[in-house]
Amino acid sequence: MVGNRTTKSSLSPPLEEPILSKSSARSFRKLFKPFLFTVGFTGSTFGAAAIWQYESLKSRVQSYYDDLQIDWFEKHRPPKAGDVRNWLDPFDIERLAYRLVLFWIIAANVLVFCLWRIPSMQRIMMKYFTSNPASKTLCLPMILSTFSHFSLFHMGANMYVLWSFSSSIVSLLGQEQFMAVYFSAGVISTFVSYVCKTASGRFGPSLGASGAIMSVLAAVCTKMPEAKLAIIFLPMFTFTAGSALKAIVALDTTGLILGWKFFDHAAHLGGALFGIWYIVYGHEMIWKNREPLVKVWHEMRTKSRGSGGNGSA
Repeated sequence: MVGNRTTKSSLSPPLEEPILSKSSARSFRKLFKPFLFTVGFTGSTFGAAAIWQYESLKSRVQSYYDDLQIDWFEKHRPPKAGDVRNWLDPFDIERLAYRLVLFWIIAANVLVFCLWRIPSMQRIMMKYFTSNPASKTLCLPMILSTFSHFSLFHMGANMYVLWSFSSSIVSLLGQEQFMAVYFSAGVISTFVSYVCKTASGRFGPSLGASGAIMSVLAAVCTKMPEAKLAIIFLPMFTFTAGSALKAIVALDTTGLILGWKFFDHAAHLGGALFGIWYIVYGHEMIWKNREPLVKVWHEMRTKSRGSGGNGSA
């Protein structure tokens, strides 16, 4: 996530940082609604992911039993031309499913990037697609700014990192849990940015998916600290994922303390800490306790199907 500067940058929207009074800069009262939004959005996202996984598993089971009912001839007939399922094994189909999820995330970022290029959209983009605790609109930009990039380089770098680490994190969490972590990290990292900007009095708009991507990166590095990584431009130098994570956290902590403004170091740090926390504690606390919600959803679906059947009889 990139923070805006009073000097213009190709990475940030072409607007100067607002000047606020000290009383406004030190006020935390405006952060109450963003805090509630963060808690509510995170809970709703994980709830929706749990229901999504339930429906996905239910569909797979139903498809399995449907296949068992197909007679021997139909099951062994020559494949139809153009039927993609005949040349994709189950693993390939699963991999294609999560790649499709990533495709939609990247497509959303590209779409928002294109909207920044439309002059008549500038006011709307600044209002809803940049996050700033000094703004009158605080909650909706917390998620929309996660898909917002003003610079092609900024967007390309973020999407490259996301694509590179996606296979590892999805294999660890599954596509439903991954989406919950990604969206929640975007909002949580923005809220951390709000808090730090309000505490320091250094206000200004921020945008970018770096907070959410830092969470993905931190989750992978925490789960597989001994994995070997390399920088794309310097492939001859390798280092462990654990060392890379320590360096990233140290860099953003230093930037936050010294007040560097080129990046939103608070959002980066918030996203990274959330990723670490989720792998160490959050998975056990949140995802493994989703059963009561899924049970309620299952009962609701069963009652709805039963009442529908009674009505048609």
